[in-house]
Amino acid sequence: MRAKITYCVTAAVLVVYFVLVGSRGVLLLEQGTALTAAFGIAVLVLPAIGLWFLWKNTQFVSRANRLAAELDAEGGLPVDELTRTASGRIDRDSADAVFARRRAETEDSPGDWRCWFRLAVAYHDARDTPRARKAMQRAIALHDNKPVRA
Repeated sequence: MRAKITYCVTAAVLVVYFVLVGSRGVLLLEQGTALTAAFGIAVLVLPAIGLWFLWKNTQFVSRANRLAAELDAEGGLPVDELTRTASGRIDRDSADAVFARRRAETEDSPGDWRCWFRLAVAYHDARDTPRARKAMQRAIALHDNKPVRA
């Protein structure tokens, strides 16, 4: 729950920031000179890109949460079997062992979104966020019966 609250607060702060920056871009456009118009357009592009990125990220998170809820209802969420250090961090060797099992499971059933979901969790536990995101995107695509990009 704490992660959801943090995400919502961060998203709200970003939206406020985008509105403030966008209003400055509009003010620059209203000046009417070529230089301020160029700066105004440049300033308006940044919030547009930020809003697009925030929207795509929010879609990704909600789809991943939907898959997690469905997998939880089936009783298929991965169990936390990782050993942790005294400080509470995940032990790297433990994460690598779980990752190897998840990868083998996914190689045996490459069309099963559940395997890809569990692999994404294993990647995340192994601190490989880019691959975790790609694995989760594949799980979402397989779940939604969309073509999967290689």
